[in-house]
Amino acid sequence: MEYSEKTNYTSFKRYCKTLELRDDADLIAAYKLAHAKGNTWPEINWGMQEVGILDMEIYIYGTKLFMIMDTVPDFNHDEAMKVLATKPRQSEWEKHMARFQNTSENATADEKWQLMERIYKLD
Repeated sequence: MEYSEKTNYTSFKRYCKTLELRDDADLIAAYKLAHAKGNTWPEINWGMQEVGILDMEIYIYGTKLFMIMDTVPDFNHDEAMKVLATKPRQSEWEKHMARFQNTSENATADEKWQLMERIYKLD
């Protein structure tokens, strides 16, 4: 698939994360629907923006999810994830999403989504 994007920022930090979904076609379809445009809870989007997340994309391949998260340049990942966990409806959203994911119902987003190490960048 091909995606074209425009950004309104030129300086940012990028984080890539991964998560595994349960191997169930109906749950995967429901997970996709929950993340379709306009279906995520507004409080979730607001909370991410409030902690400094400029943009986020999630891609899927089978049961594997891959997240690209662009943040403000001075973003402190660990601190921001702690603050994000306290935002309105965040824990409720995480519990709601846990039914799709190979994770605990009580896990925070930071505990579920594992940071990936970049091993290559085009010079």
